[in-house]
Amino acid sequence: MGAGIVGAAIAEALAGTDRSVLVLDRSRGFTGATGRGMGHLVALDGSPPQLELCRLSLDLWRRKKWREAVQWNPAGTLWVAESNEDLDVARAKKAALAAGGVDSDLVTAAELRRLEPLLAEDLAGGLLVPSDAIVYPPAAACQLLEDAAQKGAKIDLGATVTQVGGGRVRLARGEDFFSRHVVIAAGWESSHLVQDLARGLRVLPKKGELGITWRSPLHVRHQLVELGYMRSTHASSGDSVAFNAQPRPDGQTLIGSTRSLSDSTRRVDPKRFARMMERAVRFLPFLSRQSLVRCWSGFRPATADHLPLIGPHPRDPTLLFATGHEGLGITQSLGTARLIADHIGGRSLAMDWTPFLPGRIPEGSDHE
Repeated sequence: MGAGIVGAAIAEALAGTDRSVLVLDRSRGFTGATGRGMGHLVALDGSPPQLELCRLSLDLWRRKKWREAVQWNPAGTLWVAESNEDLDVARAKKAALAAGGVDSDLVTAAELRRLEPLLAEDLAGGLLVPSDAIVYPPAAACQLLEDAAQKGAKIDLGATVTQVGGGRVRLARGEDFFSRHVVIAAGWESSHLVQDLARGLRVLPKKGELGITWRSPLHVRHQLVELGYMRSTHASSGDSVAFNAQPRPDGQTLIGSTRSLSDSTRRVDPKRFARMMERAVRFLPFLSRQSLVRCWSGFRPATADHLPLIGPHPRDPTLLFATGHEGLGITQSLGTARLIADHIGGRSLAMDWTPFLPGRIPEGSDHE
């Protein structure tokens, strides 16, 4: 249930086995996080389990052969230090990545200007993670669905689910489907489908805004992220802004990002967006002379403890969750699919998924 990149990856991982695969989605396009986010494939070290799932997924991404179709760009990530205090964060990040098996290189202020001449000249340095990459999420999800269909999966778009549980899925048009396994990969809407989850395991919509420039001969070379990004990512209340910029193949620059748990509207908030652009110009002064072609908002599926829900429902083993990845859904989609496919196939799991199991927080918990 869900044809975004996580659901598409799971369908592709399961198709072609001895199981029938049906993908259901009420939309006919990528209207959720897959169609509205950035396509950063990043090794993020928010916690050891998070990093391990990123690394598993990144290994699977690198094995894919259809790189041109998904606009694959092995640009790497350049984490940018605004101050000497940020350099301490860079050193800690380097150690955490190394513990998780990911190589990175500390970058001096002079090296930073050589790697990215368009960055502000007063920055302190940074950390380069050369193994990270960029894809175009809608194209990647389309490719995964196409591969799944070629291996026998059925794709049913425009199908609204009204009831699920006990191995049964009921559609608004009156059809029932029965299966030993039902995978819920519906992003932040997953909680609406299964409303009896413990409160602490609700999947919350965390709003974000992005903007993209017109084509220009001036553009960045790497995915750029400020080293204060994790403070924004883990904000549990209020609004936050952190600099993030991404090169696009046609000379555009994709600019982010904001986070809000209190704004459930779909409109771009002008004050929050202005703060985001001010932050972007602080790091990339050339953006003050660029024009935006478009700005938009979307909702990341977030959990209270910043880890996705992957695995069976605590009381209904026919239900499997694959949601709540927040800003890492693109990165972690293939690793999540591998874990779900291993479980359904009765194989040893590619990694320990205990930190992601939906039963990790006791029912009735007030942890939010």
